[in-house]
Order: sequence, then structure tokens, then C-alpha cells
Amino acid sequence: MLRHLVTTISLALAAQLAIAGDAGKVIYAVGATQMADQPVKEGAVVQEGAMFTTGADGFIYIKTIDNGLFILRPNTKARIAAYHVDAKNPANTRIKLELLSGVARSRSGEAVKLARQNFRFNTPVAAIGVRGTDFTVFTDQETSRVAVVSGAIVMTGLGGACHADGFGPCEGNAARELSATQRGQLLQLQKGQAAPTLVTGGAPDQIAPPRPDEPIGKNGGVNSSSTLVATEPNLDAKKGASLNQSQNQNPGSGTPGGGTPSDNTVPPESGTVTPPVDNTPPPVIVAKNERGIVWGRWQPVLDQAASFDPNAERANGATLVAVAGNFMLMRKPGDNYVSAERGSVGFSLKSGEAYIYSDDASKTTVAAKVDNGQLTVDFGKASFATSFDLTGAGSVYKMKADGVIGSDGRMYGNNQYTHPATTNMALDGLLGNDNGGSAVYIFQSRLDATHTSNGALSWGH
Repeated sequence: MLRHLVTTISLALAAQLAIAGDAGKVIYAVGATQMADQPVKEGAVVQEGAMFTTGADGFIYIKTIDNGLFILRPNTKARIAAYHVDAKNPANTRIKLELLSGVARSRSGEAVKLARQNFRFNTPVAAIGVRGTDFTVFTDQETSRVAVVSGAIVMTGLGGACHADGFGPCEGNAARELSATQRGQLLQLQKGQAAPTLVTGGAPDQIAPPRPDEPIGKNGGVNSSSTLVATEPNLDAKKGASLNQSQNQNPGSGTPGGGTPSDNTVPPESGTVTPPVDNTPPPVIVAKNERGIVWGRWQPVLDQAASFDPNAERANGATLVAVAGNFMLMRKPGDNYVSAERGSVGFSLKSGEAYIYSDDASKTTVAAKVDNGQLTVDFGKASFATSFDLTGAGSVYKMKADGVIGSDGRMYGNNQYTHPATTNMALDGLLGNDNGGSAVYIFQSRLDATHTSNGALSWGH
């Protein structure tokens, strides 16, 4: 099984992996900058543990070995504490970035997307986890603020069960989530505060504006929380374009539209998302040559051969969106998805495939039946809710999830641990305009003490 994983998912990583301990390389440095007390030079190899500082005019752009970006702006001190990528077994990947003071931007690479549960961004007061995300952080010793460019993050105060030396997001009642759909809002955590709060002022871009050549976000802006112009002239107009091109040609470089993962959020403390009642007709959307959705089981299960070939799809220009166990979701090249601005739409379950795996001594796998499916999308609120019955291994499991919709049609399911009332599975999906409207999502879930499940469902009108 891992052999197939290397062949299909890790091709893009293979060329990037350097010797053990290498985290990436510096692709741009200007102004007063230091790495381990030495001036930073473009092209310099960056290793795990590297400490960086920038002066009042300093900027550093680091391209990680998995095609992510770590950008440090003026008056910043940061460290790449760990960047271990295991292409053969992403579960062994360990990535940790530390911002000690100042402003930094993190744009997830492919490895983060495949192992978002093992990514951590620490500040002196907070732990930040992602689901394949592009975000910007300001911190000093007392306060941290996060703005999301694309995708979503989860923020928790350090202390108690959330240790600074841990990896992955800290879950629990003190965790709060922020999505790029919450434009103009930030998550702020002050030292000693029980949980982060939503604020609208003091965005990282306002404290340390980006250079004009900083690669823009997937949603068309450097930071979705504010519209700002950098104070410094563009010294290399072509650099930003080339950086964007190098990022956008790789899957998983950020979400929505490029990655993570992961990622699985809804506005903090929003409560249960109830499928809305709307008597307006479903919106009519016209697309020219929309990016198609391809999905399926990329590995054989039981006596069933793989249902599609990711390598062939990649050769035709498709990019990876998400992986859930044996199932994969990809997007073909074409025009961007066009989202309605209002109205609610109910989708019918068209097809699905799922399996239940026993992790007790029997180690059995059984095909599961999926029925009674419901999916409702509220375009006005950029949210969705879904449910279905999963039958197998002698039980019927009531599956459910809700979450948010990105402007590019990405579906981000809520975190099942911070929103157990409305979500009991991890979900990643895409909306499409073909055939009057469609949707596909892949899921995985811990069903009980001895069973897990993953699968893919296709929806239409």
C-alpha cells in the first residue's frame, strides 16, 4: 500500500527532498537579514533548527522542500524548528515553525497537506494548526494575531494539555477556528487568556506590510483580512510572478484551490449549522470550461481494483485536492468555479463507495452501504450540512458533517473533535457547475473503538 503512495502522491516531493535535515532554501532576501548570525544569501540551504532575524528593512522568502513558503517580514525573529518529510509514510512527517516576534506568513506545501495533523506553528503564547492553509501571524511576548489568506486554521493557547513541544493542532474547548471566508476578521490570543477571540483591528499586514513582489494568495490578495500597499518600491517585478507560478503549479500549496488540507473550519463558536429553508429557486450558474472534478479509489481494496489512476490524471493537468485513506480528490485544469451569491440548494446522492476497517485482532475490511444521503448548500452563508447512513460490520452508523464553502467551490468540513454535535467525520470536497450543479466529497472517520471508515460520495440535482 505504501508503495502505491510513493508512486502517486509523492512524485512532486521526490525531486524536492534533499539530505536529511534540509528544510528548504532561501529564494529571496533583501535588507538586514541574518541566519545563524550570518547575512542571508539567496540560494542558501536552510536546515532544521535554523534561526532567522530581519531588521527594519529586511525580508526573507524561504521555499520549503515540499513547495511551501515561509516569509519573514521586517523586525521579525523566527525559527524552522523541524521539517522532517517522510514521503513514503506521511504519518511520520513532522513540521514545526516558530515565530518568536514580528510578522511571518506560512503557505503550506504538499507534505503539510498530507500530514496536517503533524504541523505546528508556535508563537510565545499560541499553537496554530492548519488544514493546508495560507496564513499570516503577528506576535510579541504577550499577544498573537492570525489572519487567514486561504483555507483555515485552529488556534489554542499554550499551557495545560497544549504543550509547546507538541506537533499538530491542540484540540479542545479552548481551541478556536478561523476561515478565509471570515473576511476582515482575525483571531487574537493574549497571554493568560482562556481562548482566542475574534477581532477586526491590528492585522499583521498593517503592522508589517508585504512587499509588492510577495506571492499573492489563491483568492487574489496577499491577505484577505485587509487591502494594503507595501511601503517599498518593487525592486524585482518579475520575482513575484515567478514565485506565484512555481507555487501554483504544485498541488497542495494552499487552500482554497491549492491544498489543505487540509484543513475543516467554520466560524468560531457558530454552533450547529441547521440546513436552511429557502423558497427561492435554485441559482442558475453558467460556466464556460470549468475545472472538472475527478475522484475515486486509487488503491485496490478487497477484490476491487483501483477505480482511477492519479498519475494519468496528473499527466493531463489535474492537481491533488485531498486524500482520505484509499480515496483521492483531484481537479482538472479549466475556468474557475463560479459560485452563486445567494440561495440554498439541496443535492441528491448519486453514487458512493465506502469501506469499514477493523483495527482489532481480526484486521478485517468490509464494503459498506451508503444511503439516506442529504447535502444542503447555503450559498449566502457559504456553508453546507450533510448526513448519510453507513451500514456495515453489523452496524448502522449515522454520519454527519457541516462546514464552510470557499470561493473556489472547496468544501471544508468542521473539525469533528471541536464540533462533535454536528460533525463526526473529516471531510474535503468540491462543488461543480456541471449538469446544473454537482458535488463530490471524500471522508474518513473513527466510528468506534475498533472501526474506522473512509469513502467518497458524488452528489447532483
